[in-house]
Amino acid sequence: MATVLVCDDSPLARETLRRCVATIPGVTRVLAAASGEEVIARWPVERPSLVLMDVRMPGIGGTEATRRLIALHPEANVLMTTVAEDLDGVARAITSGARGYVMKDASREELAATIVQSLSDVAGRRRADVAVALPGGGVQPVLTERELQVLTGMSRGRSNAEIGKELYLSEDTVKTHARRLFRKMGAADRAQAVAVGFRWGLVH
Repeated sequence: MATVLVCDDSPLARETLRRCVATIPGVTRVLAAASGEEVIARWPVERPSLVLMDVRMPGIGGTEATRRLIALHPEANVLMTTVAEDLDGVARAITSGARGYVMKDASREELAATIVQSLSDVAGRRRADVAVALPGGGVQPVLTERELQVLTGMSRGRSNAEIGKELYLSEDTVKTHARRLFRKMGAADRAQAVAVGFRWGLVH
């Protein structure tokens, strides 16, 4: 049984996301907040299982709100919601302790999968970086140059097809590289891989 707090300054985006999250199995309650300041004030009272925090908002913004929230409550679990041009803010938020991010134009299936994974990690009480335990006893694996190029493309919000076009590779080849880097990084999906990549300094 999980409670998710959705934070977005846009009433339409907030309500759309709230309705979508409410349909995800395992989510029993969805709360809404209009600012980072509101999240910080309400978190100790509501203690949600997961916060979906918009990166770009008026006031202190989602990145700073995440930093302050996790500084006050290290057990807080935050996923950033963002558009492609806000990935610098995502990187800063992840450095401050956010578990990962989801693109605002993600499909319902992608959003649900990311949230289910995050809630599963929370339930399992795993506090590794971005909810991913490093393989090899915590030793950072080495990615090939091509895997780094694919990861960089992912960090810029590119699809597999777009990455393939940029690198002159087929989409299937990109998928193969993606599977390999996921396995090396212990990531379940591209959002977690990119988040870990930010943490490790592999992408900027």
